[in-house]
Amino acid sequence: MKLVTAVIKPHMFQEVREALDALGINGMTVSEASGHGRQRGHTEVYRGAEYEVDLVPKLRLEVIADDREAADVVRVIADSARTGRIGDGKVWVVPVESVLRVRTGELDDAAI
Repeated sequence: MKLVTAVIKPHMFQEVREALDALGINGMTVSEASGHGRQRGHTEVYRGAEYEVDLVPKLRLEVIADDREAADVVRVIADSARTGRIGDGKVWVVPVESVLRVRTGELDDAAI
């Protein structure tokens, strides 16, 4: 099993979610995040005053997938989150040793 984690632009979430649904992925965890990559934030103007936004708002998506599905999950997230502009995000994969569904006690593949 793999944990696929993605940090994406918030306005791209609906497209990513629909693409994952089409792939058959029905479980995910989504949380708000903020940070920056190479762009190091940006400058905005509010009521005539210019200020620096150091941490850009993002969404963090986490999906546990079977080893065979992980590459497809990464591809689908990347394809559906891509705008071609700076700050599109990152996707990374880490191994998962074990998963337990708390309600039923199911383990590993049965718990996904």
